[in-house]
Amino acid sequence: MSQSDPNCIFCKIVAGQIPCKKVYEDEEFLAFHDIAPWAPVHFLIIPKQHIISLAHLTSEHEGLMGRLMTLIPKLAAQEGCNPYPEGGFRLVTNTGKEGGQEVHHLHFHVMGGPRPWLKG
Repeated sequence: MSQSDPNCIFCKIVAGQIPCKKVYEDEEFLAFHDIAPWAPVHFLIIPKQHIISLAHLTSEHEGLMGRLMTLIPKLAAQEGCNPYPEGGFRLVTNTGKEGGQEVHHLHFHVMGGPRPWLKG
């Protein structure tokens, strides 16, 4: 699996070719605000490595995904999601055409804040 895809919009964001409003960045992940938010808090988090979708994960990604899952709640709190259990957030990833995936680079939407939201 390639580290990046020159035609992928998220790989271009990782490379700095397309600007974003960053929430977080380290060697493995980039989190940035959604350009069309559905909730008071709405950001995306992606692995910098070009992984096409959730369906393309293998056992080699276990450590990466474990680190991602422990990072998400920290970033949700940092961005203003209220604490569990009264608060919380929604984590969404679309996989494949029937799953509604539009950008073929694994990404998670983190959405939170007072409900009801307009969509989602």
